[in-house]
Amino acid sequence: MPISLDLATLRVAYATGSITPTALVEELCQRIEAYNDPAVWIHRLSRDELLAHAKRVEARGLAAQPLYGIPFAIKDNIDLAGVPTTAACAEFAYTPSESAFVVQRLIDAGAIPIGKTNLDQFATGLVGVRSPYGVPRNPFHPEMIPGGSSSGSAVAVSAGLVTFSLGTDTAGSGRVPAAFNNLVGLKPTKGAFSIRGVVPACRSLDCVSVFSLTVEDASAIAAIAGGFDAGDPFARCAPSGIFAFAAAPEKFRFGVPAPTQLDWFGDTQSAECFASAVASLEALGGVRIEIDFSPFRDAARLLYEGPWVAERWSAVRDFHAKHADAIFPVTRRIVEGGAKPLAVDAFEAGYKLATLRRVADVTWTKVDTLVLPTAATIYTRAQLEADPITLNSRLGTYTNFANLLDTAALAVPTGFRADGLPFGVTLFGPAWSDARLAALGGALHRATVKTTGATGLALPTVVINASLSEGEIALAVVGAHLSGQPLNSQLTALNARLLRTTRTTDSYRLYALAGTVPPKPGLVRGAPKTGGAIEVEVWALSAAAFGSFVAAIPPPLGIGTLQLVDGLSVKGFICEPAALEGAKDITSFGGWRAFLKGV
Repeated sequence: MPISLDLATLRVAYATGSITPTALVEELCQRIEAYNDPAVWIHRLSRDELLAHAKRVEARGLAAQPLYGIPFAIKDNIDLAGVPTTAACAEFAYTPSESAFVVQRLIDAGAIPIGKTNLDQFATGLVGVRSPYGVPRNPFHPEMIPGGSSSGSAVAVSAGLVTFSLGTDTAGSGRVPAAFNNLVGLKPTKGAFSIRGVVPACRSLDCVSVFSLTVEDASAIAAIAGGFDAGDPFARCAPSGIFAFAAAPEKFRFGVPAPTQLDWFGDTQSAECFASAVASLEALGGVRIEIDFSPFRDAARLLYEGPWVAERWSAVRDFHAKHADAIFPVTRRIVEGGAKPLAVDAFEAGYKLATLRRVADVTWTKVDTLVLPTAATIYTRAQLEADPITLNSRLGTYTNFANLLDTAALAVPTGFRADGLPFGVTLFGPAWSDARLAALGGALHRATVKTTGATGLALPTVVINASLSEGEIALAVVGAHLSGQPLNSQLTALNARLLRTTRTTDSYRLYALAGTVPPKPGLVRGAPKTGGAIEVEVWALSAAAFGSFVAAIPPPLGIGTLQLVDGLSVKGFICEPAALEGAKDITSFGGWRAFLKGV
C-alpha cells in the first residue's frame, strides 16, 4: 500500500524515520511515471533537481521547517525561479529569476516543488480542456472533464502525486476542479495571499488557491503561504488567525437558496447529492435557513456578461497584438470580447455591483455560512467540444460571484453520485471568515467522505489540527489540564484554544505521582525509543496568558520543550526527577486518560 501524502501521515513518517524526503522524491518519480498522464504537467523538475531540493531540506532539519519534505505542484501561471512560466501558451513563456511570493514562502518552510501543472490557457475557463498541452485525465472517468482552469493542479493531488498544489481562482478555478476530483479547494479572502509573481487573469479579482486532501491540510498550507506582501498592490492586511483550524461549533446557521433558485441543468444526481449534504450539515448541528440567492446570482453574471472581461483583455492585449494566433481559439474569442466595453460600462457595472454587495451583505446577518453546490453538473469532453461557451458558463453559476462580492470560499467533498463521480459543496462567508469556514468544512468533509482524492486511501485520523495565530504560544498538556480533567478550567479561563490532540516521540516515560491533589502525572524524557509515545493536547495561549499560566505552576512540575511525533517541538509539562520517588510508571498506558480508565 503506497504511503498517503496527507500532511499528518508524512509528518509522522518523517519524525519516526520510516521515510526521508530523498526516499519520497524517488517514490514520487516512480508514481508520476506509472500514472502516465503527461497532460498533468507542463514542466516537471528532473530527478536530479528534486533530489537536490530534498538534500537541502534534510540538511536544514525537520524541526526548523513546518513543511519539511512536503511535495507540491504549482499551476503554470505562478512563477517558480528558473523554470519557464507559460500560462499554457508556449509563445508567451518567460523564465523568472524569482519565485512568486507564496511559492517562496512554501519552499522556505521546507516544501519541495515537483513541477508546473497544466491549465486552461491564461486561466480562462472552468473546464480544463483549453490547453495546447493536452487535457489532464479525470482520475474518476477519462471521458469527463477534469475541471479548470487549475486542471493539472487538481489532478496531481487527486492522483496521489503531490500532497497539495497551488491553483488560482478568479471565477471558480480553485473550486470546480476540487469538486470534480474529490478534493478540498481553498479560495482565501481576496488579498490574503500575495499575487505577486502570478500571471494576471483579472488582476483586481485574482486569488492564489490551495488544493489538498483534507481541510486541515489546506488550513496549514494557507497559514504559511498567506501573509501581507508590501510588493503586491492588491495585498491586504489580514486579521491574525484567519487560517487557524479548530473544531466545528455545536450549533450554527447555514443558508441555502430556495429550491426555485437552484438550477441543476437537468442533472438529478447532483440535486440528490446536494440534498444529502444539507442533511449532513443539519445532523452536525446546523440550522438551515433559506436565503435570497438573487444578488449572488446577479453578481456572478457580471463577471463575463459585464465589463470585467476587459481585465482579461488588459492582461493579454500586448501579447495578442503580436501572437494572436498562438491563443487557444475559445480563449481568444473570450478575451477579444474584452476590447468592446467602454469606460462608462465599467462605472455603471461598478455601481450595480456595489448595490448587489450591499444586498448580499444582509445575508451574513442571518447565517454563518452560505452553502451551494460547487458545480451544478459535470460534462464529458465531447459535450464541451460541442458547446464550449455555454457549458463553461453553467459551471460558474455558483462560483463566479465570490471575488466580486469579496467572500471567502471553501470547496469540500461531500460524497459520490450514483454514477461514481465525486460531488462537493462550497461554503461561503464574508471576507476574513476563512477559519470559520474551515471548522465547518472540516467537520462536513469527515462526516460524508472516507477516502482522499482518487487514491482510495482513507482520510487520516485527525481530531483537531490547528495553526497558531501571530503572538500565540503552543503549550502541550499531559494530565490534569487535559479536556474534561479537573484543572482544564485554568486554560479556558485564559481564553486558551485547543489546537490538536497528538503524541510525543517515543523517548518519554509517564508516571502517576504520589500524594498529588488532584492526581497528576509526571512526564520525563529519556533517550529515543526508551519510553513510549504519550498522548498530549496542544493548546494556544497569548504570550501574556502563557506567562500567567507558567507562573502558577507548583513544583515538582515545570515547563520544558517537548518533542512531538509529527516532528514539531512545543512547550509542555515536565517533571523534576526527584518527584518520582514512590511514583508509578504508567508509560504502557500511552496517556493519562487511558491510565485513569484502567485504574
